Amino acid sequence: MTTSPAAQHADHSSDDIIALVRELVSIESPSRDTAASARIADVLSARFEAIGGTVRREPTSAGTDLVIDVPGTGDPLLFIGHTDTVWPVGALDGEVPWVEDGDVVRGPGAYDMKAGIAVMLEALRTLQPLAVERRRAVRVVLVCDEEIGSPVSGPLLAARARGAAAAIGFESPHPDGALKVGRRGSARVRLSVTGRAAHAALDPEHGISAVDELVDQLLAVRRIVADPALPGPVLCNVGTIAGGARTNVVPAEAAAEIGLRFTDPVTERQVLDALAALHPVREGATVTAEVLSARPAWRASAQDAALLEQISEAAAGVGQRIEGRPAAGAGDTNLLGGLGLPTVDGFGPRGGGAHAVDEHFLRSSLHDRVALLRAVLTIAAD
Repeated sequence: MTTSPAAQHADHSSDDIIALVRELVSIESPSRDTAASARIADVLSARFEAIGGTVRREPTSAGTDLVIDVPGTGDPLLFIGHTDTVWPVGALDGEVPWVEDGDVVRGPGAYDMKAGIAVMLEALRTLQPLAVERRRAVRVVLVCDEEIGSPVSGPLLAARARGAAAAIGFESPHPDGALKVGRRGSARVRLSVTGRAAHAALDPEHGISAVDELVDQLLAVRRIVADPALPGPVLCNVGTIAGGARTNVVPAEAAAEIGLRFTDPVTERQVLDALAALHPVREGATVTAEVLSARPAWRASAQDAALLEQISEAAAGVGQRIEGRPAAGAGDTNLLGGLGLPTVDGFGPRGGGAHAVDEHFLRSSLHDRVALLRAVLTIAAD
């Protein structure tokens, strides 16, 4: 993606836009922290109302979702983002401080994805002087639980998308700035094992080790995802394991959380069905597989390609070149693209280090994305 000169002529200073991102980053908002979610919802509600948006707060068990309608012409474009981050409260004063170093800006959640929210706000702000006939209608949906798979907000997205012309996600782009058109499906599965406790030395024969059973079950999981008969490849990551308490007690409980990625829905269904059918190796043990969250595979369609072409044409008008291709990671746009709504993702600024201590975005790319979004939303005069 080339750098646009249009961003140099914005009527808002660079410092003001970066200050907006910093304000959002300063409100540390880890997933499931309902109080922090409410605080950032307060700030964003005021910001969107100031640019003419009608804000609806939707409290959930995971935090506060926001649905914002901004007046304009035609069926609305749906903007998708999230307010939660992977970082615990305290990261800003610890391992991931706010740092501005030339074009590089660092901070917890800055790249994933509070800078993307700033792109939405700034582009919409600059469009407010235009008559509603000259700008597209927009609906913004900001969820509070994306980083944990949107288990609460995900099922609501289809209803919130009703009547939208297309969807644009504001997650990070590919490293070269290309948009994401198509994503792997994902599922988070908790594998739980119950055994029977006993003294590990005096009567181990009366015990059933849940940890040993879990190890054997994880080997079975590896066989399932590596089955050459599956229609498509599967990425599998055992992210957490827990079980037992003391070395002199045969453990009665153990569990693992597993992250899975799929390229197609048939493979996803076959793997999840196989996990649900796991049976214990040890007599008396129990094994359960619970799907904690799931996002369907989103395969790029002709409608997605047409939306990308429209964005590419708008980009050319502001001196930019935009391409798109599939991505390995999953996000909330999976749910919309999977429903057949024309969808692209990756409209956030370029950068890197998502979920890592070197998380950062590029200041210049932030301005490019604002200029591009403004062009996408502007309706040419007759």
